[in-house]
Amino acid sequence: MRIDVVSIFPEYLAALDLSLIGKARRDNLLDLNVHDLRDYTHDRHRKVDDTPYGGGAGMVMKPEPWGAALNRIAAESPAAGPLGEKPILIVPAPAGAVFDQAMAYELAEAQHLTFACGRYEGIDERVLEHAAESFDVRPVSIGDYVLNGGEVAVLAMVEAIGRLIPGVIGNPESLVEESHSDGLLEYPVYTKPGSWQGREVPEVLLSGNHAKIARFRRNKQLERTAARRPDLIVELDASTLNRHDRDTLWHNGFALVEGRIVPKDQIAPE
Repeated sequence: MRIDVVSIFPEYLAALDLSLIGKARRDNLLDLNVHDLRDYTHDRHRKVDDTPYGGGAGMVMKPEPWGAALNRIAAESPAAGPLGEKPILIVPAPAGAVFDQAMAYELAEAQHLTFACGRYEGIDERVLEHAAESFDVRPVSIGDYVLNGGEVAVLAMVEAIGRLIPGVIGNPESLVEESHSDGLLEYPVYTKPGSWQGREVPEVLLSGNHAKIARFRRNKQLERTAARRPDLIVELDASTLNRHDRDTLWHNGFALVEGRIVPKDQIAPE
């Protein structure tokens, strides 16, 4: 996979040289390139922003450097082919679609991703309109809050996507049992020593009984998700739940009603 990131603070992306993503770059699993937007300016001050038309606070990123940068990346894209495929341009923005694990899996299948790190009040809208000629443009948000720029969001998304590429994670089975991989949060994990600060590892994990361990972990997933992310519980496919799952959910405040999972306090009394 090729990944291009455009930013006015390329040093901010130095973390992409570390850990598993950095190793994937060195092993040529990821062709990851960071571009300085100011390299595409043509004035002495390397200016990338100006005042907004219509008034208002803050500055807006100018279209000329963005257009030049994206044109060059599009021209070099390995995804551009005879069938009309387009590379994907991801623009971190509070007004974008929410990034989640399902989107990470989808984007991990792409041949070429480009990330545009906006700053100030954002990028001139005409840049996205122009980019749509060469890219599949996707504004994306990592949550309902506002950051100073897109770099933090890009670091999070590149790591979430990059780790799904075959070969990046040493043990691919670890991807299967993670939070959100099955719509639930991950179960708690333990290691040696068996006793620490008066706290013991749950006895079932020492039993060697794989069926009981699997049931324990599944229960903990359901309990943790019900407590921390009840919104995920009500989105579960009820047809995938067995009797033990339903019992666990009942004891954690949820019930199965007409094929749907609902909080028990929303069930009308008969």
